[in-house]
Amino acid sequence: MKKSLVLAASVIAAPVFSGPASAGTITVTIPRINVAEYHVPYLAAWIEPVGGGPARTLAVWYDIDKRGNEPGTKWLADLRTWWRKGGRSLRLPADGVSGATRAPGAHRIAIPANVKPGAYTLFVEAAREDGGRELVSVPMNVPLRDAKASGKTELGAVVISAR
Repeated sequence: MKKSLVLAASVIAAPVFSGPASAGTITVTIPRINVAEYHVPYLAAWIEPVGGGPARTLAVWYDIDKRGNEPGTKWLADLRTWWRKGGRSLRLPADGVSGATRAPGAHRIAIPANVKPGAYTLFVEAAREDGGRELVSVPMNVPLRDAKASGKTELGAVVISAR
């Protein structure tokens, strides 16, 4: 009898530990840049409907712990395209969207399952202190199909993977 209670409890608890529903993932590669003074980039990822419509921010990575006279949000305007498309009106930190900057390597961003079917453009923008700024765009369709683009300096591969 005890075994069935333990099993039932673990089955009931399973949804509590699962993450938010995702239609797929975006893998963003931040390249290792060999310079004397390297700062990890701020990054924003968002989608826009091809036929026009509001931008939807999927991720924004910035210095969330910076306090004092120059909070980390001060430099988000350096992500110029994202900032104009809706970043300036986004209340930060935004639950499920905001996060700390990331070191060089491959990092995943979930594509929410509630994105309506249609044609979109995925944008990923990175800006780095004492560095450059780069914007990469990738055509994206929902239902998702695999797609890929690549940056030249501040961003490496940007890959959309369907589930």
